[in-house]
Formats: sequence, C-alpha cells, structure tokens
Amino acid sequence: MPPMDEPTLVAAYRSVRAFTEQLCEPLEIEDYMLQAAVEASPPKWHLAHVSWFFETFLLKPFLPGYAVFHPQFDHLFNSYYEQTEAGFWPRPERGLISRPTVAEVYAYRHHVDDGMMRLLSDCPPEHQATVQARLEIGLNHEQQHQELLVTDIKYNLAYNPLRPAYRGDLPVAKVQDPVPLTFTAFEGGIQSFGAVEPGQQQGRSPAQRDRQAEQGSQAQRESQGAAQGFAYDNEFPRHQRLLEPFRLADRLVTNAEYQAFIDDGGYRHPGLWLSDGWAQIKTQGWQAPLYWEQLDGQWHETRLAGRRPLNPAEPVCHLSYFEADAYARWAGRRLPTEFEWEHAAAGRPVEGHFVDAGRFHPTPAGAGSLQQLFGDCWEWTSSAYLPYPRYRAVDGALGEYNGKFMSGQMVLRGGSCATSRNHARATYRNFFYPHERWQFKGIRLAEDQA
Repeated sequence: MPPMDEPTLVAAYRSVRAFTEQLCEPLEIEDYMLQAAVEASPPKWHLAHVSWFFETFLLKPFLPGYAVFHPQFDHLFNSYYEQTEAGFWPRPERGLISRPTVAEVYAYRHHVDDGMMRLLSDCPPEHQATVQARLEIGLNHEQQHQELLVTDIKYNLAYNPLRPAYRGDLPVAKVQDPVPLTFTAFEGGIQSFGAVEPGQQQGRSPAQRDRQAEQGSQAQRESQGAAQGFAYDNEFPRHQRLLEPFRLADRLVTNAEYQAFIDDGGYRHPGLWLSDGWAQIKTQGWQAPLYWEQLDGQWHETRLAGRRPLNPAEPVCHLSYFEADAYARWAGRRLPTEFEWEHAAAGRPVEGHFVDAGRFHPTPAGAGSLQQLFGDCWEWTSSAYLPYPRYRAVDGALGEYNGKFMSGQMVLRGGSCATSRNHARATYRNFFYPHERWQFKGIRLAEDQA
C-alpha cells in the first residue's frame, strides 16, 4: 500500500472486517458459544479478539481521546500476549463465558470500526508509518482468524452426532477417479529463501543485510515486507541454503490413496510411525483422518456441507504431521522440506481453491505439473518451525506474534480452502504442533533424485 493512502487503507479495512462477519452469517445464536476442543475457539471469541487487536495496538496508542468499549475486554479477549498489562483469560475456558452477548460483541466490533475510521482519516504524520504497518499486521491477523473461524466452526458442528451442516447449499465436487500421480524434478543448488526485505535487493550479501537491519527503526522492522507485499517477521531475513536434487509430487495425496494405507493396516504397524505418533495412536485410538467414519461399510467424511460419502479424488485432509509422515514412509517416499516446497513454488502464480471460492473443502486435482501448490490443503513439511538465520523479533508485545512459538512445531506451506487468496504467498510459513488435525492439512510427497 502507498504510505497512508487513506481510501486504500479504509477499503482494505472494511473489506476484511466485512468478510469476517459474512462467515458468521449462517450461524445460529447457539453456535457462537461452542468450543468443542481447546484449540477450537468459539466464533464469538474470534469476533471480539480481532477487534481487541486493533484496539490494543492501534486505537489506544494512536487515537487521541479514544474510549475503550469495556475495560475488562482487554483481559477477556487477549489471546496470548504476555507483555500487555491485563493478561488473558485461559484458552481452554473461552467457551465458558456467556457474557458479553453476541449482540454486545458486534457492538464492540462497530465501536472499534468507528475508531479506526477516525484514526485513518486524521493520523498525525509522525505516526503514519507505524499505523500503516500495524494496520497491515492487523488485517492479516484477522484473515488468519477468518481461517480459524471456518475450521473451528467445522470442528464444533462435527462434534454434534447429528453432523449438522454449516451451509446446506455448498457445492460438492463430482465423484471421480484421481489423476495419475507424477513428479517434477528440481536440480537443487544454492537457492535464496524468505521474503525480500524493504529497500534491499536479493543480491545483497548477508553482511549488507545485517547492517541495514541493525540501522532500521522499530516502525521499519514492523513493516517488513512492504517491498514485495505484506509478510510476517518469521519470513525474514532472506537467506541462502543448499538444496540437493529432488522430485516433488505434482498433486496432493488423495482420499483413495490414503484409504489404501488404512486398508493395508497403516494404523496398526508401529514401524511406520515416529515414537510420538505411535503414542497418539495408542492413546487417542486414531484409525483414520479426523472426520472420517464408516457407515454400512463405506467411508464418509463430515464437511461443512454435512456428512457425505468419501470422494476418492479429493485431497485427503485433516491429518496430523505424524499421519502425513507415516503415510509417506509407507508409500516409499518422504515429506518435502519447507525449502524444497518454497523453491518449487517461487515465481508461480498464487492460484488454487481458496475460501474466496465459497466451497470450504479441497477439490480434485487436474492433470499437469505442480497442481494444488496453493489452496486446497496446507501441506505438511518435514521442517521444524525455527527462526531463519539472523532473525530478530520486533520489540514489545507484537514481537510475541510468531517468534515465541519457534519450539516443538512443524512448518506447513501453501494455504487451504479456508485461506483468503490474497493472504497466500510462496514464502508464507504456517506452523502447528505435530499432533493437531483440525485444520485443512494434507500431504504432498517428495523424493530424492537418484
């Protein structure tokens, strides 16, 4: 965005905020309070939390005379920011709060929206760079919660034995056979990874990048990514790595292929599983992906459109890292590293099935090379979520956004059918704990070149 281009900023803000509320339109009032798992927050909480973000990081510090909507919302709707004064309500107990009501939460959103319009129309020049940087973070943050809204609503509704549909009018792909699995070869070599930093060229040396980073202001560091569009701090700095030659599958693993793994006893053979994964099998009783169940001898899955027979050509999804890794081992291949994935995706158009299409479910791949890189399902990689070389989080509470989670999680790439198209990019690093399944997570296979 150009510096403080008010019409552009206002339009972007209104668009993102309106889409969040659009996603909630099919809900009944009872649905807003559901929290069927610790990781699946109530829709009401999401609506309030993203508003808390704008209030905390933009309105309170930068809008003179701003009056908070409710003094205790600072505690109730903070997620995990330890460096704010009010602390936060425990995540597992978000569904236990019946008040404020849904109507009051929407009133809170509109109160914050009014404040943001005033701030964007009359922001002091000395704060404009920081306000715009934090606005971009806030809008991308809300898009992340839009995706969580979709997946949390799905989990909450699927917990119900009636398997109610979020919307009964959602399109469903026709049942078909998968296209054959093929692979694309990459030679490897020394390659560059990560987002391009503002004011820098890809060819600059690490020492030059270090010097510029050390000289940058807090506002500049918060707004990294302006040179190429928005990017989170965990996508920086751009750096080089050596890739060995590899081959990447041209599409995601399908339901039919994963069913063959199940039929071959994949969930019964400990030799296929990492130790922590096998412990999950024994303690959780996993026998299939999340949302799969057998009825009269046929596999079905619960979708946002309700329970439907399994479509063999659709990408298998809602898998843990452990399941993805075990399947790859059973198939005689492996998961790609996040750097192999980014190398394959770099420079390719961000095209695929996103939340914008209104399907809310992955779709079968067509023929061709490197299909489904973006959208459909987040793709597990074999890479642990760790900082890039020379990574440095921004100061203060905003520095908690990504950096403090760089332990015990795995990286996923590409986006899903619950991701907004303009939120996806080749450098985007998503991350989850290896046992978590409720997001749209799938598998793309890789192998070493002989």
